[in-house]
Amino acid sequence: MSDAEQLTISGFPLDPVYGPEHLDGFDAAEQLGAPGEYPYTRGIYPTMYRGRLWTMRQYAGMSTAEESNRRYKYLLAQGTTGLSVAFDLPTQMGYDSSADLADGEVGKVGVAIDTVEDMKNLFDGIPLGEVSTSMTINAPASLLLLMYEIAGEEQGVDAGKLRGTIQNDVLKEYIARGTYIYPPAPSLRIISDTFAYCADRLPNFNTISISGYHMGEAGATPVQEVAFTLADGIAYVQAALDAGLDVDAFAPRLSFFFVARSTLLEEIAKFRAARRLWAGIMRDRFGATDPKSQMLRFHTQTAGVQLTAQQPEVNLVRVTVQALAATLGGTQSLHTNSFDEALALPTEKSARLALRTQQVIAHETDVPATVDPLAGSYLIESLTDRIEADVQGYLDRIDEMGGAVSAIEEGFQKSEIERAAYELAKSIDSGEQVVVGVNRFQQESEDVQPDLQRIDEAIRQQQIDRIDAIKRGRDQGGVDDALTAVRAAARSDDNLLVPMRDALQRRATLQEVCDVLRDEYGGYVPHDVF
Repeated sequence: MSDAEQLTISGFPLDPVYGPEHLDGFDAAEQLGAPGEYPYTRGIYPTMYRGRLWTMRQYAGMSTAEESNRRYKYLLAQGTTGLSVAFDLPTQMGYDSSADLADGEVGKVGVAIDTVEDMKNLFDGIPLGEVSTSMTINAPASLLLLMYEIAGEEQGVDAGKLRGTIQNDVLKEYIARGTYIYPPAPSLRIISDTFAYCADRLPNFNTISISGYHMGEAGATPVQEVAFTLADGIAYVQAALDAGLDVDAFAPRLSFFFVARSTLLEEIAKFRAARRLWAGIMRDRFGATDPKSQMLRFHTQTAGVQLTAQQPEVNLVRVTVQALAATLGGTQSLHTNSFDEALALPTEKSARLALRTQQVIAHETDVPATVDPLAGSYLIESLTDRIEADVQGYLDRIDEMGGAVSAIEEGFQKSEIERAAYELAKSIDSGEQVVVGVNRFQQESEDVQPDLQRIDEAIRQQQIDRIDAIKRGRDQGGVDDALTAVRAAARSDDNLLVPMRDALQRRATLQEVCDVLRDEYGGYVPHDVF
């Protein structure tokens, strides 16, 4: 391929050489500003990593709460600075491990959490007042957060001292992932109630992590990833305003979640453009005056979809490049994937290597020594401007459709991502897009596969036995009354989280609470757009 034909993932032509002519009309003062100042192109803090390194938040969860607890303690001992919980699919869908639909899935892609007791076991011996915890959960996010709050209080930690993030981003589930429960309107109501509840009771918890990661994993281009993520963010802010909340009361606790691909330069520009766009949206569209409301704070995960089962050790190189993209782009926290994740859940050894990748960048390179080290690069600034312009074009189009929810109901974002994924798949199949070890530089026979993590099928029965024991020991009348209160709140304007918390504290199960809301709100069936 000649230099003139080189394209970014978003389809921008890459010139062989960049110079001042690529920045025609570029206003450094307006478009860059200083680090820590509007429009935050150069980072949201004046000193960035010179003042504090990004949080090394390794994502983990498997099998039972006790098994995941052992992995968390191992990661903390290895130097991770934040925990990130992976939940199994039944938990993500609001089902107990005992549900027929849970058969074959309990503990497989994350930890099974059915009751507060599981949450307490998950963090047994881990001081919740001292550690920051992220939870990758969406449709039932409010319930898992309440379980975490109760576990903390029963550990003796005041709720106001709990720190962390819940993903709580259900709109992207309709677009790219599918672990939704209720239709969009009641889902947005639950999210708004969560914003209000946390502003009052959990002021140090980030109430949402608006996620483009899963869109990128589904095949979205970097432009689509940012555009559809910010469009969802606009919808959440508007829903909270419509519920009567003040923008500067909740916006400082919003956060975002992006993917870091191996295309280093485009990814760095993507992160910078996203910060600049969000700052303008919050200031000019929503009238946010608190600088913290205008800052796009984000977590990054390296690209799971780019990991390969062939020659899996090569994934260590991919993850390193992706981690550099995230840190050079100014992320606030980072998860680095393990090299064996295309084959199985990571082992302790592979998880440690993934963490060491971050630690090498943090302590053995000069990446943290200066803020936004690539600022002023003709290529980086040109790409940042181009991404910003194309993202704005998508945002304008979504506004014309009536906003993110209306566009979701029409299947717009999903169809755009599917088209991009198809084009990428074609380019890989044709060999135009090189994937080392897959369509070029293959080996005739693979080396001996690494040791893989296996999940014991017996854990489902263990979870069922626990649920049965909890139900035998609880005050069933009190649980029934609490669930009745949840139903009444769902039919009124009262904050749902208050009665939900009472039900969970009385040891109602996750599914029992979700089933009440399923009865009231119904499920969601996506429209067939083809």
